[in-house]
Amino acid sequence: MICEFCGGQTGKKRVRKTHWHLGKLYLVEDVEAEVCRECGERYYHATTLDAIDNMLDAGSLMVRSQINVQVVGMPA
Repeated sequence: MICEFCGGQTGKKRVRKTHWHLGKLYLVEDVEAEVCRECGERYYHATTLDAIDNMLDAGSLMVRSQINVQVVGMPA
């Protein structure tokens, strides 16, 4: 497929995706995406995103690790 941002060609790749679900942030590994070879923009199929939501809803998580993330704001 063609990247909507730069016009580059995309290719299938397995990536780590940040995913918000019900107010929680998850890092989901080994997610299939189309990734632009020029700019790195990622595209996910709707069925892939639905599968992630369904996995999180079902609570069938295989948590590999946890990390601490800081949330900061930009000065006004």
